Amino acid sequence: MSVSQPDFDKAVSIGRPPNVVKLFPNSKALIVSGKVIDRALRAKGQAMTIAANGRNNFIIRGALLAAQRANAAIIIEIARSEGGATAYCPVNYWNIARQVDQAMNELKITIPVAIHADHYGIKKEADIDFAKVEIPTIFEAGITSIAIDASHMPDDKNLLTNLALAQFVPSWAGLETEIGEIKGNQGLSTAEEALFLIQGLNAHNIFPDWIALNNGTTHGIEASGQGIQVDLTRDIHEQLLPYKISGAQHGTSGNSSDRLREIAGKTHTTKANVATALQMVSWGLKVNDYGNAILDDNGNFIKMKNEGVTEAMWQEMVDYATAKGLKGGGYKSLNLPFENKLLGQPQAIRDRMVKRVEDFVYNMLVNVFNAEDTAPLAIEALLKAGSYDLGPKVERIQDAADWTGDKIAKKAAAIDSDKGPQGDFDD
Repeated sequence: MSVSQPDFDKAVSIGRPPNVVKLFPNSKALIVSGKVIDRALRAKGQAMTIAANGRNNFIIRGALLAAQRANAAIIIEIARSEGGATAYCPVNYWNIARQVDQAMNELKITIPVAIHADHYGIKKEADIDFAKVEIPTIFEAGITSIAIDASHMPDDKNLLTNLALAQFVPSWAGLETEIGEIKGNQGLSTAEEALFLIQGLNAHNIFPDWIALNNGTTHGIEASGQGIQVDLTRDIHEQLLPYKISGAQHGTSGNSSDRLREIAGKTHTTKANVATALQMVSWGLKVNDYGNAILDDNGNFIKMKNEGVTEAMWQEMVDYATAKGLKGGGYKSLNLPFENKLLGQPQAIRDRMVKRVEDFVYNMLVNVFNAEDTAPLAIEALLKAGSYDLGPKVERIQDAADWTGDKIAKKAAAIDSDKGPQGDFDD
């Protein structure tokens, strides 16, 4: 499948949201709303695309090249824990769009790309006022999609937080919501929780594009082998069918390719977050076919010779991690202090870091996620709408009178759910 030059040019002229046009008036990069990406994957069916957490510049470039090669619509994202005000990554909410736009123009990337603020976490009500100030700034910086994640809070507070913050998200932007923190096989999400959140939002004319569940995965390096519970996910998605909401799969890095094919083929998932795997791949570490790091007998990462960073640079990174007491998933904190050192490597080294990410992401898009040739479907959706704003997938079904503050509290109190243990499950 291909797109004619006139159609591409038309898509660029009408398909870029106003914040993107303002920031990059002369750009030829087709940066679009997250809604556009979701619609493309839904149009293909039994397909999901990568939401690549761009923890460093090499990941961004590699993921874009892979998507171009696969002719796939994709998402480049960064989470609040990774790139918010207390970031451990050099890529953040306020520079990610600039990095993506620059790379797309330089590399001549012509597939549609959304820029997603993942896991905008709200852990307590006191966080809400700060979020009301900060969320507009990330859209001013070029974000085109956001995940409001108040899953740390009780069900009624989760819903009320989403209602309070959705008004600060442009109506054209992609919107993700979440139930259940991502904490493995503890505190698994239920259909009752999902329906409560989505119905309550629907009653107030808020129509998320995606819902994320705790369906058995973990962030970071997966050690248990538990992974995605496909049947649980499918059951929840089926009960949400009237609301036309797609699934967002978190914790993808620790799941086998076979299980990821199942989640694409048997559920309504269109977005699959991949973070830790891409970081490890870019550095040149040994991973299995789906990106989970392989450790030696002493529990240390295995550096592949002549892949990723140089051996000398890797030793410097290991020494730094040891001095800071970083182990396993804690190596994520190397991204920020080492970005400039990595950018200062010879071009041949930088290129092989990018190439390793490209090959990994291409394989996932084409052979696992079934995302190949979804770029033209995204452009088709833009041309059909004649606008950057595709609007909601569903109309209001619920009666707002049934979802007042008091009634929300009563409905939530009747939900039988287990949120799992307390703790910090951010990645």
